[in-house]
Amino acid sequence: MLGMCVDATLYGRLSDNGLYSGYISASNIKNTPAYIVSEKRPPEQFMGTIIGKVNDNGTSRLIVAPPGQIYYQSNLRELLNSSGRMGDNFQLRCLYEKSCGAVVFIRRRDGIRILLVRNCNGKYWSFPKGHMEIGENERQTALREVREETGLAVKLYKGYRQVSDYSPFGNIKKRVIFFLAETRSDKVRIQRSEIENYVWVTFEQASKLCSYKNDLRILETARQAIIKHDEEKGGLRP
Repeated sequence: MLGMCVDATLYGRLSDNGLYSGYISASNIKNTPAYIVSEKRPPEQFMGTIIGKVNDNGTSRLIVAPPGQIYYQSNLRELLNSSGRMGDNFQLRCLYEKSCGAVVFIRRRDGIRILLVRNCNGKYWSFPKGHMEIGENERQTALREVREETGLAVKLYKGYRQVSDYSPFGNIKKRVIFFLAETRSDKVRIQRSEIENYVWVTFEQASKLCSYKNDLRILETARQAIIKHDEEKGGLRP
């Protein structure tokens, strides 16, 4: 259902920052109540996209946005909270998901080592990352997620920001923002609820462990950025 185009009818405003009540007026789910989110007040009737579904104390409602407007989890949570109608533990599914993380590395006497983690659910090697929370910017999310998942304090390099877009399943559209981060400690304390294992590896070893093209691309851009920094002693800086 996420990603479906539907005819929507606006009913009223629920908050001052872009949350409205309405319903779906034409499709096989006609007359279904919905929340409508929009950067500006939409027409009374418009064609929109189902971008989310919220469940609050057993009551479900779809979330519709006008074409071309993208809302991530933290955006929708902030809007729903602003209505004053939601419980403390409502569940939210989103068409658009956004996470932030970092390619974490450490300098050793025998060379640079990259930190890879294996997610409990995914069973593949990648980089620490996680969903943005309300009020965070991308760099804040990356720092928090690295700390939570690995226990490491890191410094993010300026000038490095890579975007990875993919659809992990169904119609879900996921975007991950990666930064480049250096740490002085290799003492990892993994978050057992999220991470199954970790490993410090060379770039060559990492390229063999990473399964996805996007991760391999991110890995290579990180390698080039470190080389450039070390050669020029400028530009990118922690």
